[in-house]
Amino acid sequence: MTESTEAKPSEPAKHKHTNRLAKEASPYLQQHQHNPVDWYPWGKEAFDRAKAEDKPILLSIGYSTCHWCHVMERESFEDEATAKVMNEHFVCIKLDREERPDVDKIYMTFVQATTGGGGWPLNVWLTPELKPFYGGTYYPPVSKFGRPSFTDVLTQIGEAWKTQRKEIVESATDISQRIGESVALKAREGIKLDPAWLDKAVERFKSEYDPRYGGFGDAPKFPRPSQPLMLLRHAHRTGDQDAINMVLHTCDKMAAGGMYDQIGGGFARYSVDAKWLVPHFEKMLYDNAQLLHLYLDAHLISGDKKHADVAHDILRYILRDMRHKDGGFYSAEDADSEGKEGKFYCWTETELKALLTEAEFVLAKRYYGLTEHGNFEDHSDPEPLKNQNVLSIVSPELTDDERKLLDSAKQKMFDERAKRVRPHLDDKILSSWNGLMLGAVARAAIILNEPKYLEAAEANLTFLKRELWDAETKTLHHRWRNGQRDDVQLLDAYAFLLDGVLHLYEATLEPQHLQFAIDLTGAMKTRFYDEANGGFWQSTNTPHLILQVKEDYDGAVPSANSVAALGLLRLGKITDQQEYIDMAEKTLLLFSDNLANTPRAVPYLLQALDFLVHEPRRAVITGDPNSTGARDLIAAAHGVYQPNKVILGVAGPVEKFAKELPVEKTSAVYLCTGTACQEPTSNALKLREMMASKKLP
Repeated sequence: MTESTEAKPSEPAKHKHTNRLAKEASPYLQQHQHNPVDWYPWGKEAFDRAKAEDKPILLSIGYSTCHWCHVMERESFEDEATAKVMNEHFVCIKLDREERPDVDKIYMTFVQATTGGGGWPLNVWLTPELKPFYGGTYYPPVSKFGRPSFTDVLTQIGEAWKTQRKEIVESATDISQRIGESVALKAREGIKLDPAWLDKAVERFKSEYDPRYGGFGDAPKFPRPSQPLMLLRHAHRTGDQDAINMVLHTCDKMAAGGMYDQIGGGFARYSVDAKWLVPHFEKMLYDNAQLLHLYLDAHLISGDKKHADVAHDILRYILRDMRHKDGGFYSAEDADSEGKEGKFYCWTETELKALLTEAEFVLAKRYYGLTEHGNFEDHSDPEPLKNQNVLSIVSPELTDDERKLLDSAKQKMFDERAKRVRPHLDDKILSSWNGLMLGAVARAAIILNEPKYLEAAEANLTFLKRELWDAETKTLHHRWRNGQRDDVQLLDAYAFLLDGVLHLYEATLEPQHLQFAIDLTGAMKTRFYDEANGGFWQSTNTPHLILQVKEDYDGAVPSANSVAALGLLRLGKITDQQEYIDMAEKTLLLFSDNLANTPRAVPYLLQALDFLVHEPRRAVITGDPNSTGARDLIAAAHGVYQPNKVILGVAGPVEKFAKELPVEKTSAVYLCTGTACQEPTSNALKLREMMASKKLP
């Protein structure tokens, strides 16, 4: 929440303005409820007014933990003079991109196509028919950074609407048609999926590797876990130790950097530099979910405890700060507190000298690379913070005694930091992002042998089914907050939750979880699947969208088409339902051009291709899944790095072969590939050897 909308606990806030956003559930929209701008939420009321008054629409899109969204609010949306111009010339709409990625995708595509860039805040001007004709991202209050002032842009567009209306409408219609054509994918005839695309993609990924600091590409650096996850999968299968080392080095550098919260755990969204040092401090649920998977895989493939420690630390943060009391996971935490970016996380030497003993301070200074003048420059006005240090691990070598001393210093720093004003928490609960975290927590429970993680995963699914799933109509809602859920239907919700539920099933072998995965898949197919061309629409039966989109980009969040494809393949192998595999294959064929020619756009989808073209191993575990023997076998099956696998029990809607296996008093595992199975075993160590073997039955 921005400084101006934050009330002191001791006195009620007094506001000169309150607009329609006060009635909205989105934390982002509520942040703008006291702007002098006459904001509308996305919906019919705003659209009807634009048509009635023949006014263009200013659509402003952001999210509650977006730093530059806060900056633009302080500079422009809270300014009376700027608001007057906005209200006079436009019908102004605020949209939370995290709640409505389908709307955001359409207008972001327009801005990227017309300006060559994108980001948030996203400000787009539309005709009353919702067709875009001008747009950009952040606009300063006065002309700077090579950008025109926001007021100048508002005035010029308002004037152009009066004097060049016909040209604007024609241009908007033409651009909308061209955008529609660019996103309307159709399956190409005669295309076959080629395993060579995987090799080609990996070579391209490796060419982008930064050997000094790890990661792929230049600053700013996003972790984008689907890329190293794909690289690790391929490298393990082909024996490419160089690629494995690239991923492990990247994991080590990220965890040592300032992008990782060295005191409280969890990762920030990205690093503004190449060294992973200075983060953009907001923390997102979706990043930490994917990074949890990455560090679990790194631990399995390296055997190094430090990677397991990072995974534990991510969950320490998530379960402490990002969980609703009933089990749902919150969305994000802000970069700012008290109007200052990073204030909650940074330290000065003076602060730490006063807090720590002399020995603790000397060690902390060396270990974290503290300096008098700091390594982070606060850009806030009018009084920037000075001498701020982002903590990163500069000198990692410690003796046992020094490790104890550092632990003591870290505890004091954690306790002291807890007294600070925390960054704003976006406490909406999204079924999509919760699905991503659900799967990661379930895997962590088994791989790290931590029962409380499994309890957290079960509680999360119970919450999602109670608050966001309608069992009677097989409907999954997207957002829940303070007892309210929305009516939005998004592919992201179904696909991401399918992924999470499958991981939970493989961790527990509970038939009810597998049945729920099947129910989700049926609903996903009915609502979003394109039978004619393959692939899934991002949203359907949604009013006020000028076109339908099939998301095909695996960015900070993987595309729902990619997640759906891999989920369908896994479910198909567990249930032996060819229909699921066919849908996944048709989806891969639809995006074959990306797979073959622009693999950097689809690293998650490449994992689905890898799963399809390399027959996965099926570990079928007999007996009661809650028995000690079965739990040991489940842990063994998960305890070896083998991404192309499924783990299933013998009860519920599993494949026919599993149902026909003899169930003895002692649980056993049948490890199969295709129609061939190895001799069953009840020995967990033997199973680990079988899973690790490169030799297939």
